[in-house]
Amino acid sequence: MFKTVGSIILIAIVAILVIAATKPDTYVVQRSTSINASPEKVAALINDFHNWDKWSPWAKLDPTMKTTYAGAPSGVGAIYEWKGDSKVGEGQMEISSVTPTKTTIKLDFLKPFASHNTANFLIEPEGMGTRVTWVMDGPLEFFPGKLMSVFTTMDKMIGPDFEKGLASLKTESELAQQQAPTAASQPLVPAQTQP
Repeated sequence: MFKTVGSIILIAIVAILVIAATKPDTYVVQRSTSINASPEKVAALINDFHNWDKWSPWAKLDPTMKTTYAGAPSGVGAIYEWKGDSKVGEGQMEISSVTPTKTTIKLDFLKPFASHNTANFLIEPEGMGTRVTWVMDGPLEFFPGKLMSVFTTMDKMIGPDFEKGLASLKTESELAQQQAPTAASQPLVPAQTQP
């Protein structure tokens, strides 16, 4: 009986390894939302890592997480490093490119598993607001990526976090838009006259 059970377990392990080997070498996770705020208000929350704690889906998972900022204050060259518990791990982000419609971030996870990915935020005008698409892609290594993908997908693991993050980004962007002074609310400054 033990021999039979052992054979079944061995067959199951081999089957999992074979299925894992057939999985794609890369992955892509993508989510979008519409925001009632200007592209500039949205971009300001994305392109400055100091603002990420306001909307990042991972910022509140570990209240004791240590964060470090380096490089440029914002935009290209800005660096954000984090070190937290098992929920958030350890890693680094660096903004590598910024255009009016796209921000690209080099994303390196160090723990619990090392991986090197790219995140893109597509920021496109949509009517009076903005359409934001958050895309992350990277290599799917055999361990742990392909083995895990036998039972689940990166989309199922990360997608819900993207949805939470975009919902918070929407809230913060729309709040910033409401707080922005309008031309009508600006105090009138008397014109200077020459003596």
